[in-house]
Amino acid sequence: MSPDEILQAARHVLEIESASVAALVEQLDEHFVTVAQTLLACSGHVLVAGSGTSNAVAARLAHLLSCCGTPALFIHPGDSQHGLAGAVTANDVVIAISKGGETTEVNYLARIAKQRGATLVALTEKPASTLGQLSDHVLRIQAAPDVDPYGMIATGSSLTVSAMGDALCVVLLHLRGYSQEQFGQTHPGGAVGIMLQQQEKDGNQ
Repeated sequence: MSPDEILQAARHVLEIESASVAALVEQLDEHFVTVAQTLLACSGHVLVAGSGTSNAVAARLAHLLSCCGTPALFIHPGDSQHGLAGAVTANDVVIAISKGGETTEVNYLARIAKQRGATLVALTEKPASTLGQLSDHVLRIQAAPDVDPYGMIATGSSLTVSAMGDALCVVLLHLRGYSQEQFGQTHPGGAVGIMLQQQEKDGNQ
């Protein structure tokens, strides 16, 4: 590939991924509202699970939920078959992420979560899938059909799911009235922590 072809290919990726994320606006409906309200009402922890690329998406979502005032943890669906599912309680909400809804280890965790009385939320493209049918609530996330190489490598689709997760996080932040000061209590480290400490210091002068 020539330098111009490399740049053209990169621009194409960014264009189709941006369009896929933007298209989520039209997908927002009552199911999003129900999932947001379910997470708000959770009296335990929100446990987020996924395999493969969805594993990284799940870990990111759990972290950002906690940053936005909703206590959340990542739970590895594979390890759940070896005792980790004991962390799931009836007070928890389990978010299971699977594009096709047929990932064996994710559905194994989903079944255990249901048996233990947890509320199960699916983020999937296929509401009629095994995961969708197991779940109490399904948030369908449809990425653009041409956004992943070969239709298999989850580049743009994982970004699209992450963006919908961001929408949930920020909505929950507003629903809880979660303040910057509260965030500062849980993020004392790094450049963000230094900035928040300086802002607090300046405010007290």
